[in-house]
Amino acid sequence: MKAIFGLGNPGQSYDHTKHNMGFMTIDQLAQHYQVELKKEEFSALDVRFKYQGETIYLVKPLTFMNNSGYAVKMLMSYYQIQPAEILIIHDDLDLPIGKIRLRQKGSAGGHNGLKSIIAALGSDTFKRVKIGIGHPARKQVVNWVLTPFNSTEQPLALSGIDQAASAVEDWVENNDFAQTMNRFN
Repeated sequence: MKAIFGLGNPGQSYDHTKHNMGFMTIDQLAQHYQVELKKEEFSALDVRFKYQGETIYLVKPLTFMNNSGYAVKMLMSYYQIQPAEILIIHDDLDLPIGKIRLRQKGSAGGHNGLKSIIAALGSDTFKRVKIGIGHPARKQVVNWVLTPFNSTEQPLALSGIDQAASAVEDWVENNDFAQTMNRFN
């Protein structure tokens, strides 16, 4: 079993903002696997499907970024999903726009969505795919993450989403996250 959570904020006003890189990657994965997220439960929008005999969940928590842990924990508890079976896709201020980085565990690094998940699970041992959104030069971080990419940044951001989706597909295919990390880091 694998549960892939893409972090973001619900609502049209946040659709293409930097903070929604996880949501955008989940949308791309749903398209790749030809499934539709339409089941709304546990404060999340999700779909469950079989791929090569394994159950896969694609999930978008609808709790807003700062409370992502609530939806993650509720879904994990109900479906008996273990932390080793989850992967969190999220934006990262410390990476250049479009650059990805995979990790097996680690701190929240200042990311409020990750802080919420770590607090809810009582552990920081879960897989992550970080997608760079760059750091604002003089703008406040809140203003930066809640704005869309400009026309120069957009192609880089889309490339990051493509790479993140490819990394997740690789992990689903080969079931070896260390191998996936070696390919994509």
